[in-house]
Parts: sequence; C-alpha cells; structure tokens
Amino acid sequence: MMTLYSGTTCPFSQRSRIVLYEKGMDFQIVDVDVFNLPEEIAVMNPYNRLPVLVERDLTLHESNIINEYIDERFPHPQLMPPEPVMRSRARLFLHRFEVELFSHVVTLESGAAAKGLADKARAALRDNLAQIVPIFVKQKFMLGEDFTMLDVAIAPLLWRLDHYQIQLPKQAAPLLKYAERIFSRPAFIDSMTPAEKAMRK
Repeated sequence: MMTLYSGTTCPFSQRSRIVLYEKGMDFQIVDVDVFNLPEEIAVMNPYNRLPVLVERDLTLHESNIINEYIDERFPHPQLMPPEPVMRSRARLFLHRFEVELFSHVVTLESGAAAKGLADKARAALRDNLAQIVPIFVKQKFMLGEDFTMLDVAIAPLLWRLDHYQIQLPKQAAPLLKYAERIFSRPAFIDSMTPAEKAMRK
C-alpha cells in the first residue's frame, strides 16, 4: 500500500492527496505538522520537505514526480495526456507553474518572509494568474474539457487565495468559476484537511 506523508496545511501535499482520491485506490495518509517535521522526513527526503510517498522499497518526493508516478501506476482515470506531444506540453506547463506561481507560494508559506517580500510575492501571483484567465473563457479545464494534472497542480493555490490575501481583478471571473468547478469535485473535497477547510470562510 502507498503511504503519503502529507503536511496538513501544505499546498504541495494537497496536490498528491487530490491525485490519490481521484484514483480511488487504497492508500494511507500520515498527517504531518509542517512546523514540526519529524526527523524521519529528512531521512526520506534530503530536502526535508513534504510530501513524501513510500511504496515498498520506493521513496519519492516532489509533488509533481509523486503524482506522475501514481498516474502511471494506476492509469484510471488518466490525469496526464496519453499522447507524447501533449504530455510534454503538460510537463512544460507544470514547470511554468513551479517557476511563475509556486516559487511565490513558497515565499508566502515560509512565514518568515519580510513584508516587502510577501507583498511582491502576492503581486506576482495576482499578475501571473490574471494572464491565464483567457483560457477559461473558452474551456472548462486547463487543457480542455477533461480534468488533468495541470488542474491538480494549481488547485491548492486557488483554494488559498483568501488565505494568502490575494485579490484578483474583476476580469478574473472566469478563473474563479473554473476554481469552483475544481472545488466541487469529490476528490478535491475529500483531499482537504480540517486546517485547509478553515482557510476559506
């Protein structure tokens, strides 16, 4: 059985929880306090971060790598595009999310960010999210009509917008409607910890 060591407030851990629930398979989640990591996390992940997935003699870290492994191991429903060109494009998008969005999430999550750094991170997130709004004027999800790994990757950020004190412009309405579509998915609802549920009123 797969075991996911998951931070109860960690957006990266929530990604992997969403994938596990989308797959509907047997797994175990070990809740970890991100502010008081047990020593075993550093043994399993040299970067001492969450999430960490353990299955028999395999140990993985980094949410996108964990999620692709789960997707390949349990192919239904398939979350990465099956065709090589589209799959490569999806991976490029995932990389862009890490560079253009989640690098700023890390700043906000660190808790130690100076006010100036936090404000810059919020502004960058607001501006970069505003750039992807036009996608959702024409389609239901990031890659079209099907829910994919790209939607999984961005969902924890969209859930935490209020928590991070990020206000999107009125033109972002299509993005917010897209977010509500994700939030209504059973796997997303099941993935949430009590601490995450409390992030939105």
